[in-house]
Amino acid sequence: MKTTITWTGQMAFSGMTPSGHEIKMDAAPEVGGQNSGARPMELLLHAVAGCTGIDIISILRKMRLNPTSFHMEVEGTRAEDHPRRFTHIHIHYALEGELPENKVIRAIQLSKEKYCSVSHSLNAEITASYSINGVAGKEKI
Repeated sequence: MKTTITWTGQMAFSGMTPSGHEIKMDAAPEVGGQNSGARPMELLLHAVAGCTGIDIISILRKMRLNPTSFHMEVEGTRAEDHPRRFTHIHIHYALEGELPENKVIRAIQLSKEKYCSVSHSLNAEITASYSINGVAGKEKI
């Protein structure tokens, strides 16, 4: 995989992903940016969520299960000192539909432990929780 990112002025950069999608990045105004794009660390949280979300939908479909709704709330904690990396990322998976809890737990575990290449590319501690049809799950993942 290869991509090119181009500086577009001030603190902004733009690039085209290998799949043909444009991504714009910029810094906050207080550090010289103009807020014309997402922060790189924001994109990293989105990448973790997108990766694990794709895994979970794929795994559930292989189990012949189809969520009617699915969203994730992702919270990242960063170190105080530079390079201010993520030290902890928590993902709450909220699913709706006819989904047996043990199958949802298994899908989350498989994504977390085996399949999510983005999270495996980080050294942050990644934890997870879940809810099905608005009911919080009790099992630790």
